[in-house]
Amino acid sequence: MKTFDTLAQLVACVGQEVAVSDWHTVTQQHINQFADATGDHQWIHVDAERAAAGPFGAPIAHGFLTLSLVAGFAQRTLKVGDVRMGVNYGLNKVRFTSPVPVGSRLRSRMQLLEATPIEGGQQLVWKNTLEREGSDKPVCVAESVARYYT
Repeated sequence: MKTFDTLAQLVACVGQEVAVSDWHTVTQQHINQFADATGDHQWIHVDAERAAAGPFGAPIAHGFLTLSLVAGFAQRTLKVGDVRMGVNYGLNKVRFTSPVPVGSRLRSRMQLLEATPIEGGQQLVWKNTLEREGSDKPVCVAESVARYYT
């Protein structure tokens, strides 16, 4: 856990990699639950037998499941003492650059790109690079926007 006493201390890190999360394993149960929640039951995600014979050799996580991990990585990796609330404000750009086979371990590298004052806090733009253990290529690169209120 990377801890900052104040939002101002975090804002001073614009341009830097601020934190790297712990590893998280993507299980078939996670994939199935995501499919149930979203209604996306495409066979490459939920049919293990068919997916084993498919282009990836195993079921793969939904791209949006991978993207949805960004918020949890941030919550478990970064704490700012004087922030009373943070909210996701949106995304500027997302790319799913490599598949995530079931059983993959992922982590996020968080680089603070921008900080803009807003009423009651700061709007921060993060580059989130999600890495798969054992792979040289990231699985997702997402530029996320969050608002932090003090």
